This record gives sequence, structure tokens and C-alpha cells, in this order.
Amino acid sequence: MPIPDEARDLFSIPKDVTYLNAAFFTPQLKSRRAAGVEALNSADAPWTIGSETFFVPVDRLRGLFARLIGGDADGVAIIPSVSYGVGIAAANLDVGPGKTVVVLKDQFPSAIYPWRSALAENGGEIRTVTLPDQSEPWTDAVLAAIDDTTAAVSVPNCLWTDGSFLDLAAIGAAARGVGAALVVDASQSLGAIPFDVGVVQPDFVFAAGYKWLLGPYALNYLWMSPQHRDGVPLEETWVSRSEANDFTKLVNYRDEYAPGARRFDFGERAAFQLMPLAIVAIEQVLEWGVDDVAAATERLTAAIEKQATIRGLLAAPRHARGPHLIGLRSPDGLPKGLAGKLAQQKVFVSVRGDSIRVSPYLYNDQSDVDRLFAALDEAL
Repeated sequence: MPIPDEARDLFSIPKDVTYLNAAFFTPQLKSRRAAGVEALNSADAPWTIGSETFFVPVDRLRGLFARLIGGDADGVAIIPSVSYGVGIAAANLDVGPGKTVVVLKDQFPSAIYPWRSALAENGGEIRTVTLPDQSEPWTDAVLAAIDDTTAAVSVPNCLWTDGSFLDLAAIGAAARGVGAALVVDASQSLGAIPFDVGVVQPDFVFAAGYKWLLGPYALNYLWMSPQHRDGVPLEETWVSRSEANDFTKLVNYRDEYAPGARRFDFGERAAFQLMPLAIVAIEQVLEWGVDDVAAATERLTAAIEKQATIRGLLAAPRHARGPHLIGLRSPDGLPKGLAGKLAQQKVFVSVRGDSIRVSPYLYNDQSDVDRLFAALDEAL
């Protein structure tokens, strides 16, 4: 389905608000809100909750996410957070003495702390890739850091601070060449950039559901390649066991897990008041098509890059960043409290590190770009 010209009308955004912060949270779809009201109302009648409610919607969401990444539903686990997904990867890879895990400088902390914990317990060390010059490509720097000691390369598709893009197919090939795993944080790209597990060949890929996937907070996703699906879960839950859908036999404790990656689901994955919202959200992304979402946001970030350059601000060129997310830097540094000053004019962005992170979506147009730079002209 083509993206409608008035896509903004599908969201609950006041007319006087310029929201360019999808990388933080996306505003709620009106259809998601309607699904949420219905889900909340269902809690009035718990006697209507049958055993199938714990399984059917979850597997529906599992299948939708699999379609989004070109993977199989059996490889999808429903997780409560990105750190949970990284924790699963860290618990199921050999990161002992003499091993290294390659990460980026300024990577989001949820993708770092589980590795630090695992390496402190098992040995090994983190190898942090830095860029002496912001104009250098991250991909080349990551490739240079991979060697025979590498157990895992744990990187994002786009860096959360400024949208810097990494060539995951090239990085994955280099990792496999030394027997290392590729662990991908797609939180700041999935739903906004096409991603295919058949092309990238990750061992683990996870994503927050409340950013570019338009879903509610606390429902997130993990896909893992088949060789890891017999691993050790972080939780030992009743719902992850074989034949758990037969409530009459739950006390017949079983060692066998449900098939595929279901053993890695978190315990209360059914999340009755959230699950319908997540389903509606991913259905909408799939209906629009990620290619079309990327094309629409790319037109906006190109306009933002042009206006930033005119003003002497530094912005990564298109080939070095994602189409949907752009970081603006000032040679003189950013004034304290910049995001707050913009917010006073009802222009909303994030400041991450030394970068003004601007992340438009389908509800934005050229008028929002104009309002952003009018506010920046006053604040800088």
C-alpha cells in the first residue's frame, strides 16, 4: 500500500508540534491506540482469557517480525529489552580467556553492559573501535579490529547518536572468516532501513519495538540463526516448554523446550495489554513497505543535510549514514540546554554526545525542516 500523502493524520500529533525524534520514541498510531483501548477493556473480563491467548497472538507477532527481516518465525524470540537480547548472545557464545568482543565507541549502553558482565565472569576483553576522524567510515575501522581472537562482533546497523551506517554484510563475512559471531543491534534501523537476514547472515539480531517499529515500550524482538537455537535461555519459564498450551498437564514437568527460539522468550511474553498494539504496529510497517519508508525519510534528511551545510554545521553525507537519521555537529560545539530551547518552540530533537540527532518520519514534511532551522538559527 502506498504511503498516504497525509500520513500525519494517522498519528496523534498536534498541528503546532514539529516532532523530529523518532529515534527516541515514535508517536502512537491512532490504530494502535484503538487496539490498546480494546486490550485494556479486555482486562475487565479475565474469564475470557483462555490458554490460546498465551500462544496464538505471540506466534502471530513472531511471524510478522520474521517477514520484516526475511527470516523464519521459529527463529524469533519475544524479549523485554535490548539488554536481554545481548545477554542471550553473551551467554551462548564462547567469550572466555584470550577472546575479544568488538564494539563501537559510544555504542548504546544496553548493548555494552551484558558483554562487560560476561567477560568479567568468563575472561576475555572488549575491543572498542574508535574513529580518530569523524569523516572515516565505521565499517573500515571495524574490519581492521577483527582478528583470530574475535569471538563476536557486536555492532549496530546505524549508530544511535548520528545515524552513521555500517556495512553489516561485509562485517559479517569478515567475522565468519575468523569463526566469530555477528551480533546486530537493529533498534535504530529496523523498520526504517531494509534488512534481510539472508544477506547479512547475523548470528543474533535484536531490535527495540518502540522506535521505528511503532510499537509499545517493553515488547522487543530477537532473531537467531539455527545453530544457536539449542542454547541456554536466561529464564526457565513454563511457557517455553513443550506442550505448555495444555494447562491440564503443566504439573507434568517437562525438560523439552518448545521448538525453535521460543525457549528464549521472556516469561510474560503474552503481555495481553501490549501484544495487540505491537501486532497492529508491525502490520502497518509491512503494509507501507520498508523501502518506501526509507525513501520518504531520505528526502527529509537530504533537505536537512542541505540546510545544515548552508549554516556551516557538519553532517554526514548520505553514503555514510542511514536514510532516516542524521546527526548535526557544530565546529564550535553545542550550547548547553539546546534541546530544551528547541522544545520551548515545540521543535523536538535529541542531543546525543556532540550531535543534534534529527530523526524524521512519515508524519513530517518540508515545513518541519523549515521550523527546525528557524529554531536552530535562534538557538545557536
